[in-house]
Amino acid sequence: MAQQGRAAPQGDRDPARRRNNGVSAGGALALHAARWPARKSYAAIDLGTNNCRLLIAKPSADGFVVVDAFSRIVRLGEGLSATGALSDAAIDRAISALSVCADKLRRRQVTLARSVATEACRRATNGQAFIERVYRETGIALDIISAQEEARLAVLGCHALLEPGDGPALIFDIGGGSTELVLVDSRGEAPRIIDWLSAPLGVVSLTESEAAESDDPQVRLRAYANMRARVAESFAPFAGRLPVGDGAARLLGTSGTVTTLASIHLDLPRYNRQLIDGLIVPIESMRGIARRLSGMTLEQRRALPSIGAERADLVVAGCAILEGILDIWPAARLGIADRGIREGILRCLMDQRL
Repeated sequence: MAQQGRAAPQGDRDPARRRNNGVSAGGALALHAARWPARKSYAAIDLGTNNCRLLIAKPSADGFVVVDAFSRIVRLGEGLSATGALSDAAIDRAISALSVCADKLRRRQVTLARSVATEACRRATNGQAFIERVYRETGIALDIISAQEEARLAVLGCHALLEPGDGPALIFDIGGGSTELVLVDSRGEAPRIIDWLSAPLGVVSLTESEAAESDDPQVRLRAYANMRARVAESFAPFAGRLPVGDGAARLLGTSGTVTTLASIHLDLPRYNRQLIDGLIVPIESMRGIARRLSGMTLEQRRALPSIGAERADLVVAGCAILEGILDIWPAARLGIADRGIREGILRCLMDQRL
């Protein structure tokens, strides 16, 4: 069942937009270096339904400097829709990735860290047992956060990339097991969350529920249409509460789906964060790419350098979710963020020490 609500907690807004070691100062809390004589290291781990991500950073005068990072596709939620539980193979993959994270935390002498788990662990009947095993084997204490907290952290991590404007803006995060939609008022010092939705559809869960792979183009077309219909149904209550938008509506997305499609838009031979984070792409270009991918075979998608083998089977579901978002919020342009929950966690950790 979708989770939604109004007036979620507020976050911070930093108007700075300068680059700093690959992370825009706008995505971090601006601090004075004099407050941090020891230059302590802080870390954030985001264990999602599809990915395990780590970011280690030190505060700087105009934001934070990333000193180490790690990302691995673990597919923790693989098979969850069918069984209701995390599989042994998925657990082993996640623990292997988290062991790498634990080693980096030790080597970087991290002072303070927060590690969160999201939709897969919220839904799994053995989610808590998995959390306990992770702690026994790696020493990492994962916190299964609520959908509302997930949405709040995503906004904190990426909202500085919103285009300037006065009206409400929509920020979204297409995950592996859920999609977060957050309507924000970005006027003033801090973005105010007006309304939000956590829909239980992500790239893994939606892919597993629809037989999208076929050599028959008509079968692929019907599967994509079914995905679009399920997304529309899931978003409908939230869409009914949205203000009437126009071409000036602002839209910002953070997820592997939007960064992948942005890479295709730029026709990049390989992924380049510097070119993607903060990019603004015309909506019609994103729709065109989404529909082109939905018509391709799995092998054709694997051959695209911006997708590769690890994401080829999931990207069509991401396209269906993205088009569903574009349907309910008619913006002319989409902002692309290669940042989110981890950066939001780091902001919170550093803010606590002020």
